[in-house]
Amino acid sequence: MKKQPKKYIPFNDNPLLCAIKIILDTETDKTKFPFCLPIIQNTKSILFTKPVTFFVGENGAGKSTILEAIAHNIGLGPEGGSKNISFTTTSSTASSLGECMKLSWSYKPHDAYFFRAESFFNVANYLDAITDGNKSYGNKSLHHQSHGESFFSFFSNRLGDSGIYILDEPEAALSPQRQLALLRIIHDLTKHNTAQFIIATHSPILLAYPKATIYDCDSQKLQEMSYTETNHYQLTKRFLDNHELYLKNLFSDDE
Repeated sequence: MKKQPKKYIPFNDNPLLCAIKIILDTETDKTKFPFCLPIIQNTKSILFTKPVTFFVGENGAGKSTILEAIAHNIGLGPEGGSKNISFTTTSSTASSLGECMKLSWSYKPHDAYFFRAESFFNVANYLDAITDGNKSYGNKSLHHQSHGESFFSFFSNRLGDSGIYILDEPEAALSPQRQLALLRIIHDLTKHNTAQFIIATHSPILLAYPKATIYDCDSQKLQEMSYTETNHYQLTKRFLDNHELYLKNLFSDDE
C-alpha cells in the first residue's frame, strides 16, 4: 500500500500559543522572587503572533524565569524535558509564576518540550537511566557525545513539526556554524505553521531569524524591537567593526 503524504494542518496563521495573561492578585508578595522583578510586575500580557519568539536581556532580567513559568503551566518540568520526563534535583520558584499565568491557545500542541541548557546534563542522566531513553535523540547516549554534539543531537532528532518548544539559551554549547544549522532546523519545522518556538537567547546569530518577534526584557516591561535595535546586535557589530579599539579600552590601566 502506497504511503500517504503527510498532511499539515496550519492553525489559521496563528501560532499554537496565542497569548499569555499574567494575573497577580493583592495577596502576591512582590518582595519575593520572581514577583520582585520589574519585568514581572509590569507585564500583564504577552502576545505571540509569529511561529518564533525570542526573549532577550541581560543576566537576571527575567527572560529565563518567564520561559520556566510557561513550561510549568504547560506541564513540563523545571529542569527540562517533555511531559513524560519528570524529575527534580533542585527547588524552583518559577512555578509560582506559572500558576499566575493564563494561556490562550489556537491549537493544543501534539508535542511539547522544555530545553534548558543549564540542566541538560541532568536530563541526559535521566534518559540514560530509563530503558531505550535515547531513541529519540539519535540512538546514542547524550553522555557519549561532546557537549555541543549532544545539544545538536537533541535539536536534530527530538524536535518535531507539530509541537511547542521552549528553548532556554540553546546556543550555550553550539559553535557559530551549528547555530546557523539550528536556524535551518527551526525554519524546516515552522514552514508549515504547525510548530512554535519560544526562545531565550544571547546569540546575535539566532536573533537574526527572519520575521521573528523579539521581546527585550531590560526595561521595566517587555518591549518589542527589531533585530538591529537589540543590544546584542549593536554591541556585537561595534566590536567586530573595531575590535582593536574595544580591547584597548577594555584592558587599559587608565581610569
